[in-house]
Amino acid sequence: MLQTITFAQAISKKRDGLKLSKQEINFLISGYTNGTIPDYQMSSLLMAIYTKGMSKQETAWLTEAMLYSGKTLKHKSNKVVDKHSTGGIGDKTSFIIAPIAAAAGVDVPMIAGRGLGHTGGTIDKLDAIKGMSTKVPPKKFIKQLEDIGIVLAGQSEIIAPADKKVYALRDVTGTIESIPLITASIMSKKLAEGINGIVFDVKTGSGAFMSKKSDAKALAKSLKDTGLAFGKDVYTMITDMSQPLGDKVGHSLELIESVEVLKGKGPKDLIEISIELAGAMIHLGGAAKNLNEGKRLAKKVIKNGTALKKFVQVIKAQGGDTSFVKNYKKLPTAKFTYTIKSPKDGYITKIEGKKTGLACIVIGGGRNVKEDKIDLGAGFDFHLKVGAKVKKGSPLMTIHHNCRDQKIIKSLELNFLENIYKFSTKKPKYQPLMIETKSYFSKN
Repeated sequence: MLQTITFAQAISKKRDGLKLSKQEINFLISGYTNGTIPDYQMSSLLMAIYTKGMSKQETAWLTEAMLYSGKTLKHKSNKVVDKHSTGGIGDKTSFIIAPIAAAAGVDVPMIAGRGLGHTGGTIDKLDAIKGMSTKVPPKKFIKQLEDIGIVLAGQSEIIAPADKKVYALRDVTGTIESIPLITASIMSKKLAEGINGIVFDVKTGSGAFMSKKSDAKALAKSLKDTGLAFGKDVYTMITDMSQPLGDKVGHSLELIESVEVLKGKGPKDLIEISIELAGAMIHLGGAAKNLNEGKRLAKKVIKNGTALKKFVQVIKAQGGDTSFVKNYKKLPTAKFTYTIKSPKDGYITKIEGKKTGLACIVIGGGRNVKEDKIDLGAGFDFHLKVGAKVKKGSPLMTIHHNCRDQKIIKSLELNFLENIYKFSTKKPKYQPLMIETKSYFSKN
């Protein structure tokens, strides 16, 4: 069919709040994927979608166009399940729950992305493991899943290539927090994996893209609707991201913390959410009759060490050096540390999540533009979290960095104490980590 609309006309149409047809969306996505449409025009379209939104049908068409921009995988197994988080500060659950679910007998074909905005990306963090390749060709992907039940791969030019290009552009054009764009991005990757079910972890709070709970619920519904439309079983979980998840933020630091959880240690909040997400995956994969049974099995495979063994197995299968699991110094580390201390007595009432993520970018732990190189050793180690009682002069957090200019670090300290941390003489009200959990099962 000959195109009847130019890209500029499509931008104007969406800018004016009109709906795009399936043919128009296919034309736009295929044109950007094959390089005939430049970044600057796609940036304008993304901003138009961000401001005017998309209907449920447009979102489904956008998902479909991205999905079929490349190859889709098919598996012999009918217990193929994945998880997707909408991202947040310190969110490293993928490294924990994927091996837990695989150790419990579920096949986990995880295709993840790089960092978006103030949040870190799963694939960026895996770059910290020497030798590990996240470029897994389709044949190897399928064989590895059949052999060991787990793959940790990045997006490629083969699997949902349209999303890979759009994903990178959204990161640097201020168009991340769009429900249709988030839905299409997530679902195109996950559907291409050949999954039977998926668990969505939708973050809300100051460190999440969906800072308002109402927006998080709207995104959860959009993801659920799209999943069911494609015949997939779905869990949606809305979880709190009003402060960093776990104690560590930064690529190497988060890998270390993930291994600690798989060893049966680690911070309580990270353990809690990991067990919840893994339990849901185990249930959808048919290895448990319900969520509670799935959670019990998740705890069991951590305790008996099989989850950690599965993590080591997938790293080895993808060429990575597994020695860091026993010796954390094998990961990239920062040359310098600087500890920030409490300026007063009282309670910590807030650690602003998004501002923490932006602060990490200042020391190289994230990207301002898509070409930026990440400092894999940079990051933060939080010694105390929201609700903790502090005394003046007690350590709050440690900055891991490679900055020789001390003015940058002193400025960062001032930023944390004035804009990121909040203190009070009264203990803050408890905020539950798990806000809402729902399950949906397709009739297909």
